[in-house]
Amino acid sequence: MSAFGTYLVGFVIFVIGLAFIAHLLDVPTMWIGAGVIVMIGIGIISATSRTKPRDPQQPPSGGPPPPRY
Repeated sequence: MSAFGTYLVGFVIFVIGLAFIAHLLDVPTMWIGAGVIVMIGIGIISATSRTKPRDPQQPPSGGPPPPRY
């Protein structure tokens, strides 16, 4: 599984746990649903920003010029 998938699965499990705790605390279902939607959105944004490929490094400049043939 990719790093994105692993991160997202962990975040979904975390959100389910928070929703369950909110249910046990008698939070209205409408607010639990709204919170779950917001948290899943935050999880997707976090997963894409943490797992996006990095730009390749540029070689350092200032060295000798390449040979000309």
